[in-house]
Amino acid sequence: MKNSVKATLIAIAVAIVLLIVGIVFALNQKATTAPPEGEERPTVRTDSHVLDDGGEGAVTVVEFLDFECEACGAFYPIVEELREKFDGEITYVVRYFPLPGHINSTQAALAAEAAAQQDRFEDMYHRLFETQAQWGEQPEETPEVFRGFAEDLGLDMAAYDAAIADPATAERVQADKSDGEQLEVSSTPSFFVDGRKVELQEWDDLEQAIEKAVNG
Repeated sequence: MKNSVKATLIAIAVAIVLLIVGIVFALNQKATTAPPEGEERPTVRTDSHVLDDGGEGAVTVVEFLDFECEACGAFYPIVEELREKFDGEITYVVRYFPLPGHINSTQAALAAEAAAQQDRFEDMYHRLFETQAQWGEQPEETPEVFRGFAEDLGLDMAAYDAAIADPATAERVQADKSDGEQLEVSSTPSFFVDGRKVELQEWDDLEQAIEKAVNG
């Protein structure tokens, strides 16, 4: 009986030690993956789509967008004006963040990514926003609409179809969204200027943030 009690106590002690080790390990993992205090998480990957490259020393503006999002569509002309106004002073980067409530948002992102593989990302970017009212808010996905855009742009359709079917294309879109979630993006459009998220309350908040960073 004494041996049985002793064995039980040893087992409990081992379990407690293992639990403590597990907790310490988890805390260490969290500490190594979290950015140092005061340091911003990176907002750009090496494969991110750059619309404008301002060169060394330029302010980096990153937009997480959903091509079907009406707010993104409303900001599209504003963004185009800002790209022109700050030409040569900013590097403008676009990243995918399709929202689950938009039926065609992922299909649109896939179309953009397939076009990007043929160095035509910006052409598809413009086409998607310019036609948003035609394919947005549909009851089901309409991939044939986006394929039609690819044909209109003169893309290699065999390569386009292969890209759409390739799981790696969807993974590339998801990688952007996962990064956005790590950056606490929850809605679109979400903008970051030199790594800092812009809180949008007025239409000119983005312009003011860029102006401050450029002149700072």
